Amino acid sequence: MYPQRFEDLISVLEKLPGVGNKTAQRYAFALLEKEDEEIQKAIDALSGLKQIRKCHTCGFLSDEEECSFCKDKTRNPSTIMVLAYPQDVVAIEKTGSYKGKYHVLNGLISSSKGIYPEDINIEKLLSRIDDSIKEVIIATSPTMDGEMTALYLDKVLKDKGVLVTRLAHGLPMGASLDYADDLTLIKALDNRRKIESE
Repeated sequence: MYPQRFEDLISVLEKLPGVGNKTAQRYAFALLEKEDEEIQKAIDALSGLKQIRKCHTCGFLSDEEECSFCKDKTRNPSTIMVLAYPQDVVAIEKTGSYKGKYHVLNGLISSSKGIYPEDINIEKLLSRIDDSIKEVIIATSPTMDGEMTALYLDKVLKDKGVLVTRLAHGLPMGASLDYADDLTLIKALDNRRKIESE
């Protein structure tokens, strides 16, 4: 019905997560209304994706061999936080409370999806562990796959003689108990701590 090039654009946009046909059409029409200069910026940005690679040290995104976190000499080199995806690194960085190094698995172990330890960035993590590393913080999400990955990492890192910790999980601030799922409540109980009064 639409011209073929327009149909091709809709088809490409539809492949993005959470974008159905109607949304893809709205995006395509929105792009059609943009000035040539804005369209060129979008084309250049998309072309630039070819230059993005995974950091050869930690697996985060970079346009060079090594990412900015690995090159940053002010970060604590004795602590590595292990995360599933690059966007998780950005979420941690926004808190401003972590100053160590990162390691991105670029996936989680999931037997139901056919993803095994050798399919994600675990070997590189193990090769980074030496006497200079004092702590590895496992920061995978509290899902079934996240927990399976955390347990596997804990097991393989125990032999390395390094302290392995896990981010605490439980109730978020402002949550009501009656809306919390069973796993969240179990984690909240497991991770309870003494109230510190001043």
